[in-house]
Formats: sequence, structure tokens, C-alpha cells
Amino acid sequence: MYHSKSFGDRVFNIANIVFMIIIIVVTLYPFWYILVGAFSDGTAFLLRPAALWPTRFTLTNFRAVFRHRGLSMAFLVTIGRTVIGTFLHLLVTGLFSYAVSRKELMHRKFFITMGLITMFFNGGLIPYYLVVSSLGLLNSFWVYIFPGVFSFWNVLIFSAFFKELPDSLFDAARIDGSGEYRLFFRIVLPLSTPVFASLALFTAIVHWNAFFDAMLFTTNPNLRTAQLFLMQLIRNRDVASQMANALNQLQGEHARVTTLSVQLATMVVVTAPILVLYPFLQKYFAKGLMIGSVKG
Repeated sequence: MYHSKSFGDRVFNIANIVFMIIIIVVTLYPFWYILVGAFSDGTAFLLRPAALWPTRFTLTNFRAVFRHRGLSMAFLVTIGRTVIGTFLHLLVTGLFSYAVSRKELMHRKFFITMGLITMFFNGGLIPYYLVVSSLGLLNSFWVYIFPGVFSFWNVLIFSAFFKELPDSLFDAARIDGSGEYRLFFRIVLPLSTPVFASLALFTAIVHWNAFFDAMLFTTNPNLRTAQLFLMQLIRNRDVASQMANALNQLQGEHARVTTLSVQLATMVVVTAPILVLYPFLQKYFAKGLMIGSVKG
């Protein structure tokens, strides 16, 4: 039977809606501010920094960004580490997860225990730096790849999914003569698209947004990542000012690029690629994130 809501319930619902609208606005406005500034005339934006729409819409700010060789090199490094790092991470972690998910693996509990220990204990930053240095990875592109090639947290997610696959499937494949590698690549991998797609995006985001390892382990400017370049651009206004002045001198009075507009345009350029990737993998999220939460 339908019961009309009381006055208190209506007030509570309205207050909730208003509160959520405020939270959404406060959360999204910084992103909108960056977009407006990036697509606005630099000088005009300084006069109207609170504008809700681009002032004198222009793409000149992005020309200043793409003309800088340092950012182009940083993009290549970031794309390379994201693609290679994500691929190797999924390959190594997926193979290990498949192995420990099978009950017939010898010393299975030992491997799981050792992996769990690494989740809660580590040597700290200085021993980590010394290990990286002793392996000869300082000022090397591979310092972005090898330390992140394995994650036991993702092993737990992979294993939870692999355990849900029926044992009869593996028994039938082995009867047909399939080895473990063929079984993994021909049967397990195609059936595990949701978990691989979800973890691929999460791993790619980690690689794309990384800057601390580049700052800590490299001094070669050609090994800077895009995020490190962006951080240096924001902290050191002289670099952004040089980028703006170079384009202003090239295009004369038609270019009105400022230090702030260059910084905002760089934020858009560095952030946009990973945002574009999300819609293509979104359909796997609902299933991928619920892995292991329900048991049959």
C-alpha cells in the first residue's frame, strides 16, 4: 500500500539533493576551470579567470605546448612505459596467478604466504633505491618497467577469477594434450577478458600518472615522463613562460599566450589520453570489479 512521505522525509530528500549538487559542483569545477583556461585567449582569461565559458576561444595555447620538444619526448617515454609496462605486468602477474590458483601446484601455500608478506612489509625507500642502483637501472628506461612488473594484490584478483572457471574445462583440455602454457593462452585468457581489461586500465593509469620514480631514479631529461614534465612546469613558471614567449614572438600580436594558459593546456594534454581510454573498457568494469565477491 502506498504511503505518502512525511514532511520530514521530503525535507531530508531535498537537503540530500542540494548537498550532492554542491559536492558535484565543487568536485567538477576545478576540471572545468582547467578546460576553460586551456581553450581561452591567455590575456583575456587573466582578466576573466572566473568565466564559465572559454573567453575568445583559441587553440593557440596547445600550439605552444606541442612546439616544446621536452613534452614530445616525455610523451613518447610515458606511452612506451604505459604500453610495455602494462603488457608485461599482465603477462607475468597473470601467469603467476594462474599457477597459484591451481590446487595441484607444489608448494602453493608457500608462494601465497611469501606474496602476502610482501603486501604488508617492505624495506623502505633507501633499500629500494639501493636495489635499483645495484641492478643498474638508474637512468634507464627499464627502471619504469621491471619494479612494477609484478603485484601480489593483482594476483589475488586474478586468482579469484581463475578459481571460478570449472575444473572440467581444464581436465578436458589436458586430455586433448594441452600443456599449461597452451591452456592459459588458448582457454584461460579468452575467458578472462573482464579481469584482464579492468586490471589493464588500472595498471595503465598507474604508469601514465607516475612521476615519482622518474624524479627519483633518473637525471636524464630525455627520460622524463609527461607527469614529471607537468609537475616541473607548474613548479617552475620560467619554463612555461619561455614556451609562451616563444610562440608570442613567432606569431606576433595574433598570439596572446600566457604562462597560466600554457600550464592549463599542458594539464589537458597530459590528462586527456588516459581519459579517452576509459570508455572503451568501461563495459568490463561492472563484472571485473565484482570478481570473487559472489561464490556459486
